[in-house]
Amino acid sequence: MTSPKMSTLPREPHEDSRMQSFWMPGNYERTVRRTDQSFHACKDIMACFNERAKVEKHYAQQLSEWNSKWKAIADARPLYGSLMRAWQCFFSSAERLSILHSSISQSLVTEEGDRVKSWQKETFPKKIFCGFRETYKNETEFARAQKPWAKRLGKLEKARGAYHKACRKEQIAIDRETQAKENTELSPEKLKKIQDAREKAREEKDKVREKYEKVLEDVTSYAPRYMEEMEAIFDQSQEEERRRISFLKQAFLSIHRHLDVTNNESVKIVYSELHHTLMSVSETDDLRWWKNNHGPGMPTDWPTIEEWVPPVKMPKNKKREKKGKKDKPVMIGGVKVRALYNYVGEESDELSFKAGEVFLKVEEEDDQGWCRGMLDGGMDGFYPANYVEVVVQ
Repeated sequence: MTSPKMSTLPREPHEDSRMQSFWMPGNYERTVRRTDQSFHACKDIMACFNERAKVEKHYAQQLSEWNSKWKAIADARPLYGSLMRAWQCFFSSAERLSILHSSISQSLVTEEGDRVKSWQKETFPKKIFCGFRETYKNETEFARAQKPWAKRLGKLEKARGAYHKACRKEQIAIDRETQAKENTELSPEKLKKIQDAREKAREEKDKVREKYEKVLEDVTSYAPRYMEEMEAIFDQSQEEERRRISFLKQAFLSIHRHLDVTNNESVKIVYSELHHTLMSVSETDDLRWWKNNHGPGMPTDWPTIEEWVPPVKMPKNKKREKKGKKDKPVMIGGVKVRALYNYVGEESDELSFKAGEVFLKVEEEDDQGWCRGMLDGGMDGFYPANYVEVVVQ
């Protein structure tokens, strides 16, 4: 059974492993192309999380729209008390979450997107007409290191082909000799000729094999140098890729930090407050509120004898004579009067007082039924004369 970790690795095609080996001519191209593939992977990563930022922004907008719509509906519904507060708390929570997800969207674009884009620009410098500098450098160095090796492999392949050809010729000669020996009608001269041909084929095979072995020895002796040079270039490429992987790992972790709202203190507070508000719903408190505001607990004025309040005499021209326009008797020191009824002044030059309040009358009643008085605080103004009585000393 394949382990979960191994199942995530890319699967190589089922081909001759020797021909697919890194050491074979031209197979370093897969390592060279990795630079271009990494560049395009970065573009895909940026596009991926820019799209996620749009998702976060759209979600924030939907939360805000949902909040506005239902808050208005809730305000018009007949819920009240702690139950109403609980419902409304969902809307305030949604608004705060909308702000949070809008912030996540902004962070993914301005922080992470710009950071990866800037890093990509610095990490993948281009060479005029040659693609990326790293690609060009690796391609050039791998080709230079592999050229002598590829040349030797070519000679080895040629020597191997010649040796195998000589082996086939020898085998044909051996088969002919075997058939000739079984043919009793064949003359000794022809048999001798066939046997000489078989010997000549063997000598030719031995000579070709010796050459093949020398070429192989040259290839074998050169292999350590070839491996050292190729591994040095490969290690440089690995280090460049290691830095890319390390950066992208940190970028992913940073993106995760933005997206992982489970550890966000503000989110914890939002849901903690929401839960607290929901747990605060009290049937007793809500029913008491309804009783006191819409039921038997409401205050009311039970029927009593209502005293008659004399009407205020209003001037026919709706304007009283202002102070000083006509000479009126002024009382030295004033006379104490007590208000019989509540009165609220309708104009800026009128007094306001409550029944039972004592103040001074400083001018006698005019022909329109108004007196001028002064309250304890020093404020003076007009009041209806029939709303007060003189305080008996």
